[in-house]
Amino acid sequence: MTSFAELGVPAPIAAALARDGKTEAFPIQVATLPDSIAGRDVLGRGKTGSGKTIAFAIPLAARLGEGSRGGRSRQPRGLVLAPTRELATQIDQTLAPLAEAMGLTTTIIFGGVKQARQEEALRRGVDIVVATPGRLDDLMKQGVLSLDRIEITVLDEADHMADLGFLPVVTRILDKTPRGGQRLLFSATLDNGVDRLVKRYLRDEILHSVDEATSHVDAMTHHVFAVESTAGKDSLVRELARGAGRRILFMRTKHQAKKLAKKLTEAGIPSVDLHGNLSQNARDRNLAAFHGGSVRVLVATDVAARGVHIDDVELVVHVDPPTEHKAYLHRSGRTARAGSAGDVVTIALPNEQSDLRALLRKADIKVGFQTVTAASPEVSRLVGEPVALVPYVRTEAPARGQSTGGRSTGANAQRKRARREGGGQGGQQGGRGRSGQAGQGGVQGDRRRRGTDAAAGTPAQRGGQQRSGRAGGARPEASVRRESKPSYSTSTPGSAAGRTRAPRRASRP
Repeated sequence: MTSFAELGVPAPIAAALARDGKTEAFPIQVATLPDSIAGRDVLGRGKTGSGKTIAFAIPLAARLGEGSRGGRSRQPRGLVLAPTRELATQIDQTLAPLAEAMGLTTTIIFGGVKQARQEEALRRGVDIVVATPGRLDDLMKQGVLSLDRIEITVLDEADHMADLGFLPVVTRILDKTPRGGQRLLFSATLDNGVDRLVKRYLRDEILHSVDEATSHVDAMTHHVFAVESTAGKDSLVRELARGAGRRILFMRTKHQAKKLAKKLTEAGIPSVDLHGNLSQNARDRNLAAFHGGSVRVLVATDVAARGVHIDDVELVVHVDPPTEHKAYLHRSGRTARAGSAGDVVTIALPNEQSDLRALLRKADIKVGFQTVTAASPEVSRLVGEPVALVPYVRTEAPARGQSTGGRSTGANAQRKRARREGGGQGGQQGGRGRSGQAGQGGVQGDRRRRGTDAAAGTPAQRGGQQRSGRAGGARPEASVRRESKPSYSTSTPGSAAGRTRAPRRASRP
């Protein structure tokens, strides 16, 4: 094995890597670092999990740190482009300590969140920006950010950016960087327009290809489990999720991922979901729970197929087989990373088996099909010692007026409970009221229980309810205690339990 010091890595960076347990370089790092540290344009090709992030993080920190002229520029000198928010976040987590060791700062820029904090970080001055193309392009158009002083540009997962349709935006961004700067491009493949980026923006580049695009990790064991029915598939998925180690279950759609995570949690297997419909805060919270070990199961769409690096994922399950071989390889690459071993299971119903055979041929994966049930020995070997199921307790909102130990609940909490449980018509209508529709069902149901007509009340009261646009916008009670601010707690699968927030102030009667 080769140490980082032997590859010319500055001592402060080598020390920072050692503190993180990284003392020996991976093949992609051994191949590229001498050229990238020397300032050459590099095209690196390697499979997912091969160590590409450190391969470009080191030359970024080394060259910009040694070239610092004392005093931080207000404009960034290093730029990393990544296709997804999750990948950008993980790149920054790897890069930041190396940059800090050389006296440099980093910041992340991506969409899905308010840009005020990102603008503030740029105003303070930063050395290296890690960004997704869309938000970076927006900030450039607004004049918030200039790339005039960029010395090193990195494109990570370039083929995935092409798959997502980012190449026109990436081209606009690269056109704004100085022509004489160093450029590093890392990709698993060079198809789908990536070759055009190479020809247009890299100069006298040197190609380092550690493996073929379809090569797979020797420590990764592939299994195909054939099942006879949807019920058999559901039982198999539940059993595979019960193991002690971390596991990622891939689904085809956002709705299916959310639904499966909820079903597993309610079955006693705490799980979180990851897909494009989640807010950035929810994504971060769920990934942190999975990374920290408070949950062992991540149910995801292909948004997690690239760039999500979690140590010690022992099992990847293709609950829904992917539609093309590259997706299979990238999904599978969430396990058996950085020299660790891992297993990959694909579950196939009878009508999926023909397409799956063709996909595996394209991926150069040779594996036999095994017909199994949840109780089969092949399944038990992968599950290992199953973890005891965790009883799922739904947080119930007490009825109006019932004591809650210092916390009171209103129509908002009842409406949330109705939506979670798929409750009665009144709760559902009240929930729809939050989006600006009538939303009177919850109020009407409450009034009927109180023996009053739904249309009762003064014009001012009715007007207050209509203006609020939601059920429970005004409390029916004649008086509200102003001296206290009641709160309620909510807990749903995949969210942090026990959070509290005060309900909206009631309208004056």
